[in-house]
Amino acid sequence: MAVEPDLPAPPHPRERDILVGHVPAVAAFADAIAADKLHHAWLIGGAPGIGKATLAYRVARALLARPEERSASGDLALDPTSRTFRQVAARSHPNLMVLERAAQEGDKAAPRTIPVEAVRRALTFFGSTSADGGHRVCIVDSVEELTLAGANALLKTIEEPPRRATVLLVSHAPQRVLATIRSRCRKLVLGSLGSEEAAAVIRSLGPDYLELDGNVVAQAVEQCDGSVGRALALIEPKRMALVREIRTVLDQLPRAATGRVLALADRLADRRAEGEFQIALDAILRWASARLRERAGEGAGRLAALASVCENVVDTARTVETYNLDRRPFVVSTFADLADAVRQSS
Repeated sequence: MAVEPDLPAPPHPRERDILVGHVPAVAAFADAIAADKLHHAWLIGGAPGIGKATLAYRVARALLARPEERSASGDLALDPTSRTFRQVAARSHPNLMVLERAAQEGDKAAPRTIPVEAVRRALTFFGSTSADGGHRVCIVDSVEELTLAGANALLKTIEEPPRRATVLLVSHAPQRVLATIRSRCRKLVLGSLGSEEAAAVIRSLGPDYLELDGNVVAQAVEQCDGSVGRALALIEPKRMALVREIRTVLDQLPRAATGRVLALADRLADRRAEGEFQIALDAILRWASARLRERAGEGAGRLAALASVCENVVDTARTVETYNLDRRPFVVSTFADLADAVRQSS
């Protein structure tokens, strides 16, 4: 997650001892654990950057903790100085397996999927005896990054769960997860954070974040739709300016200036600024979603074209990124399609 150059990278969710919001989700896990009725697989869904992975690691630590480490507070918190917390943060706990994208040694290009080989290692992990006879936990962050082969391999474990084992599946789009996996999971959908909650998360990321200018944080939070990940990406002034430019062009549809669209396409095609493409995509989808909400009373027929463009943008963007295609044609065609949709709905 790229942020302002002067800021240190935010701590990884496995290092976070603070979880803001999501009280009902925490209670659902805590109640299931206390009643010894914990489902073997949980699908934790919601928008990116709202704390899904932070929750997953919090639950994992609670399941892996020694009896003397557990808190009676009901919020599943562990002391950051405890052995289990430190082992999870250091990725050294023998009973925790994490499936996530990870660059191979010597490979500078970030992978775009979780390979099936990693999933098969997880199956081996579940097939062995735990280090101390305790619980075993596998976190998948996120399910969308599994290949089809990987998802089907994981399904085998979820269909035949090992004893004292829990799989925590983090998902940014639960509706896109294989139906066979969804049907075997207990589903929790986390809501977006409120503005004050999002600001509180940012302030909790460390001293440098605590000292951020209040106006900068307020502007980022205003644009983030409750996603701290999105807010952090917008803290950099250049990125906030990018969002404003995109919104200006969108507000001019269907008569957006061709030169401005082409300039945006050139900027977003630059692979040296990876985070800007996702920021732009989010800004476009937020603009379209707002228009759909504002005009919901006009009937589905008039808004069908705009809704269809939104769906196609998501699918096409995923293809562009998966196969490392040139983003320029995608950006230009997206604005053209949005212009057509605006004309049809006017």
